[in-house]
Amino acid sequence: MIAPRRYLPSIPSLLALEALDRLGSASAAAEELSLTQSAISRQLQTLEGQMGVQLLLRDRKQLRLTPAARDYVRQVRAALEQIAQASLKLKANPTGGTLNLAILPAFGVHWLAPRLAEFARLHPEVTVNLSTRMKPFDFDAEGFDAAIHFGHADWPGAEHLLLMEEEVLPVCAPGFLKEPPKAPEDLLAYPLLLLESRPGAWHRWMAAEGVSATIPRGMVFDQFSTMSQAAIHGLGIGLLPTFLAEPELASGRLTIAWGARQRSSGSYWLVWPKNRPARPALASLTDWLAEQVKG
Repeated sequence: MIAPRRYLPSIPSLLALEALDRLGSASAAAEELSLTQSAISRQLQTLEGQMGVQLLLRDRKQLRLTPAARDYVRQVRAALEQIAQASLKLKANPTGGTLNLAILPAFGVHWLAPRLAEFARLHPEVTVNLSTRMKPFDFDAEGFDAAIHFGHADWPGAEHLLLMEEEVLPVCAPGFLKEPPKAPEDLLAYPLLLLESRPGAWHRWMAAEGVSATIPRGMVFDQFSTMSQAAIHGLGIGLLPTFLAEPELASGRLTIAWGARQRSSGSYWLVWPKNRPARPALASLTDWLAEQVKG
């Protein structure tokens, strides 16, 4: 239920307050909003009158927000951004059906994106917008409809659909190893490439191979795609997901450094908020993905 109208100030008043806080002066706010300074002052006075709370400190014709008003405007700014994003969705797809999906770079590009052409063919009424996010976030703050999550079914307040259990392979450029390794610990003699978000990946891989050892410090990357390129160009051995490694192995740009694939520490999930009304566009995507992962 929406709050009573007396608690819902006009958009122009809120825009004036937000601009004053961000830009620091009524003149700058007036210029940005294409208003006069007196119009900005009237909007702010109207807002104070409606709220019944002092929002501004007036000192020698300078306007500053009170501490309470600064807290208020932070929430107002987020709400205005949500309204703007909703308007952009409506403009981009006036028939409805826009979905904003947060993706992990490697998985989104190499696993999801190639499949979306079929989804678009089957569901032309749905427009999927993709944005990269490396870490979990607050759905309410970001405004995404769903996200790709690596780990376990542990995103709070979200529904989960398993997309893929990750398996990894140690790979390197052909000719990078001086001689074929006789045991997995032989890889410790070479630079091991590390992913920033998975500092224990090589330790888990070695432990699964029966090796207890300190992992030497190597180059650290924030994305698998750059780690893959580093391995291709002979900078070390990368522990890559099979969906990313297999095309490079098939092309001959990478080779397996040791052994078979191993289960990783997590899986890839589609997650979406529990507390939002059901949307046909999201239902179409989740149903389609559920069919994709069955095979």
